[in-house]
Amino acid sequence: MTYLETAAKFYSDVAETPQLGLCCVQSSPLQLPGLKIPQQMQEMNYGCGTTVHAAELVGNPFVLYVGVGGGLEALQFAYFSRHEGAIIAVDPVPAMREAAARNLQIAAHENDWFDASFVEICEGDAFALPVPDASVDVVAQNCLFNIFEPADLAKALKETYRVLKPGGRLLMSDPIATRPVPQHLKQDERLRALCLSGALTYAEYVQHLVDVGFGQVEVRARRPYRLLDKHNYQLDADLLLESLDSVSFKVDVPDDGACIFTGKTAIYTGSEELFDDGAGHVLQRGVPAAVCDKTAGKLGGLMPDRVLITDSTWHYNGGGCC
Repeated sequence: MTYLETAAKFYSDVAETPQLGLCCVQSSPLQLPGLKIPQQMQEMNYGCGTTVHAAELVGNPFVLYVGVGGGLEALQFAYFSRHEGAIIAVDPVPAMREAAARNLQIAAHENDWFDASFVEICEGDAFALPVPDASVDVVAQNCLFNIFEPADLAKALKETYRVLKPGGRLLMSDPIATRPVPQHLKQDERLRALCLSGALTYAEYVQHLVDVGFGQVEVRARRPYRLLDKHNYQLDADLLLESLDSVSFKVDVPDDGACIFTGKTAIYTGSEELFDDGAGHVLQRGVPAAVCDKTAGKLGGLMPDRVLITDSTWHYNGGGCC
């Protein structure tokens, strides 16, 4: 049995019998006005964060959701795109597709604004998405891609890039590791299916996105996710996993490298009212300006005595310059 088959078997089982404590099922899902989430759907909240970011969902976007789970985020996406077929939810596990369909029917009874036809549930997987090239505005996945081994992750990311329209957004939430996961844990297929041993480091994770061609990556949130303690996981020291929520844009990678936004700002502290670096960045004295990490490094190195660079907040919601 391959690691993907192990994962499929595991999620087939939890589709039939939801497991409390799996991923972040104990956390409260994102609340939206007028949205009632069925209890069964909440119990199947097998994600490590959220991919539902309202700012990315204006204008009734066409959304492709990879790994439908219990249907919770598919329902939340439909909140922003209320028409037939607005959301395509893909999952390779029959039991999970069936559970999501049941949950969405319950949601239709509990929410006057929602119709189950808003979400089309399809058989398929992340390596062969059932939509044409450049056909969707948003692709989203929550706590799925971290299961993939690096070569398969590259395939899945290339597929998301293929189906996105130019300027489209990839919304992801995945565990990342604060240091490399040891090989004996990576090879444990059940731990990988549980989203505990397939995590990459932050740098590795972002590099995979850039390698595929995403020219801009924005970190929406970064928070503690799980602790792998040294006694139960045969480690030299405890290993903290974090949850990373991100939005990646299908735009060209600039010649000087991708723009990665992690919440850094640049503050001009000199005597003039404005500072212009001659490369498109104008700073007002004393006023923080959001900048990507690349620009932060350039400005900080250019005039370290007159430009203060603040630390990453790991919470960035757009704006600023790169």
